[in-house]
Amino acid sequence: MSLSFAPASAASLPLHLVSKEGLEAWVATLPTADWVRAAGFGAGAGEVALLPDATGRLTGAVLGLGDAKARARSRFIVARAASTLPAGAWHLVGDLDAEAAAEAALGWLLAQYRFDRYCAGKAAGAHLVAPTGIDAARIEAIANGEALTRDLINTPASDMGPEELEAAFRALAGRFGASVDTICGEALLAANLPMIHAVGRASDRAPRLLDLRWGHAGPRLTLVGKGVCFDTGGLDIKPSSGMLLMKKDMGGAATVMGLAQMIMALGLKVRLRVLVPAVENAIAGNAMRPRDILTSRKGLTVEINNTDAEGRLVLADALALADEEAPDLIVSMATLTGAARVAVGPDLAPFYTDDESAAAALTSAAAQVRDPVWRMPFWEPYEAMIEPGIADLDNAPSGGFAGSITAALFLRRFVAAPRYMHFDIYGHQPTDAPARAKGGVGQGARALLQALPQILGL
Repeated sequence: MSLSFAPASAASLPLHLVSKEGLEAWVATLPTADWVRAAGFGAGAGEVALLPDATGRLTGAVLGLGDAKARARSRFIVARAASTLPAGAWHLVGDLDAEAAAEAALGWLLAQYRFDRYCAGKAAGAHLVAPTGIDAARIEAIANGEALTRDLINTPASDMGPEELEAAFRALAGRFGASVDTICGEALLAANLPMIHAVGRASDRAPRLLDLRWGHAGPRLTLVGKGVCFDTGGLDIKPSSGMLLMKKDMGGAATVMGLAQMIMALGLKVRLRVLVPAVENAIAGNAMRPRDILTSRKGLTVEINNTDAEGRLVLADALALADEEAPDLIVSMATLTGAARVAVGPDLAPFYTDDESAAAALTSAAAQVRDPVWRMPFWEPYEAMIEPGIADLDNAPSGGFAGSITAALFLRRFVAAPRYMHFDIYGHQPTDAPARAKGGVGQGARALLQALPQILGL
């Protein structure tokens, strides 16, 4: 689906934005002040009241922004109105600075997202006229990149295996004139991508590496996304409860694809490469086994101490391939560890980097665009935890401690380039929230897009 603003020429009704602190002063200006008071409108965060004239005709609406505490705790409060107001075009009235106006506009578009591939849902009827002073085209490009990410994650594995993910990848490339190469099945071994092959070989849906290139000038930016289209856990099989969300285990791939769409739609002056190892971690007689030792593309050997820690294996080969070109920045995104969720919950996207300036730029950008991230450490003393002795690396250290950190340290072993960032995302919104319907969601992409000009000197 395409997310867009109502035409600026559309006849629109006003949506007044009022905080608790400013409620009484605002109500006092209304000819229908008694009606608003009688309706019990209290300007709570997301609270909406329709405004009639003396004849009962609808003349607008008011949306509560809550008090300072509620505003500090909430994102995209204005987006609540998108699913509450009557159909038609609306424009915002209130004291919004540029950053707040952009947040309101983006949130409204994201609130209009519907995943209706299998069940026709209620279409969003209230559309927003872009607030004055925002870059409407940029916000539409960002919202539609996020919509692509959500669509890919929300699609079940029955319709989003490695082949279907490749089709979506090629469709994305085709829209922007990018080139795509694919290495599939047994050809992965000839191409020296043995760990991607090992993870995916037990499935009857052939594993593959997807490789997109776009742009002919500017810094080299390589995005690597984990594309495990379904994860049974392999021979270390997950319980049924652990598989319920595993259609989202390609959330890293979906997120870098959504980010790539944003970059290409906005015409950033970069030489973009996107690498997605697309596999299904299945169970069969030829599945990799616990205590197998694999030799990676980089030549490092890896002891398999848990076949359910497969994402870092496919990423490792893809990262080694990315690193061979020595790009100016490598970014990996993956739904990699449950430990990250235990540490920061579903709302924050942990990231790792040794680049202090990039970390500062990303943290600042995340706050600006309301895409929260949290820096985690490449903690050197834990390096010994991923060294099993019998091989160079252990894919699943015992003990249960620092799982997200040890996974990030594992991935860093495959990158020599000095500028590397890794995101351990969740890719799923567990409950409905403003602008974020329950289901697949992008994390970190908007923050990174905002930070790229500073990080890469664009």
